[in-house]
Amino acid sequence: MPRVERDWGELYYEAEGDGETVAFVGDLGYGAWQWAFQHGAVAGPFEALAFDLRGTGRSDCPPGPYTLAGLAADLEAVLAAHGARRAHLVGAGLGGLVALRYAREYGRARSLALLATAAGEPHLPERPVERLYAPRDDPDALRRTLAPVLTGAFREAHPDVVDAVVDWRAGSRAGDAGGDAPRAGWRAQAAALEDADLRDGLVEITEPALVVHGTADAVWPTDGGAALASGLPRGRYEIVDGGPHLVGVERSRAVNDLLVGFLEQQVDR
Repeated sequence: MPRVERDWGELYYEAEGDGETVAFVGDLGYGAWQWAFQHGAVAGPFEALAFDLRGTGRSDCPPGPYTLAGLAADLEAVLAAHGARRAHLVGAGLGGLVALRYAREYGRARSLALLATAAGEPHLPERPVERLYAPRDDPDALRRTLAPVLTGAFREAHPDVVDAVVDWRAGSRAGDAGGDAPRAGWRAQAAALEDADLRDGLVEITEPALVVHGTADAVWPTDGGAALASGLPRGRYEIVDGGPHLVGVERSRAVNDLLVGFLEQQVDR
């Protein structure tokens, strides 16, 4: 699979499908498994490209702290190496902030779809590593730390999905997506949130933007998504009722309908 050389190590990415490129930018600490629920809806009419942030999965984990500027430069390196002249960016949480920073500094972004993302204080998550990280070799902890990001009703009703997510996080599932970041990767990525107040620069981001937030998000409050959408010149805000932080996992059908419809509108234009 393709790898991109950086001055600190290598980034892993993979792409599938035809059509315009849709690049998925992951959330804090989570491996590319988080996009398994969107990949099938996008790959085909579009080219779906997913990469592991530095510090995660199959990408190398250089010492931190990381910055939004550095993570955005990594995204540019992946898109340039892949030969994507333009790309629709889909980011979740930290990945949404990376996409916003990228759109301000680079010229390849055609549109933005931002899941469970806020633009800055006071809407950033508290103590994200302590709340969400678990060692990859501790399945009980991996399962327990899903409580803030998936609703109890979903976890009870869909134990098979929860089991799959736990295996993906551990990197132990057949055809796994590399697993989550180690603790050092989580901490290094979380440091990028410290310079993540982008509210003053939102007016510079003129690409069409879809902001999707679940009403049950216990990590990034809904008000943060609303403020982000209102600050973007071409922002559109969509609420997914009952959706948690991992809204693309728990409410994948609703999210995919919004995402694919949004992407098709950009192609039509």
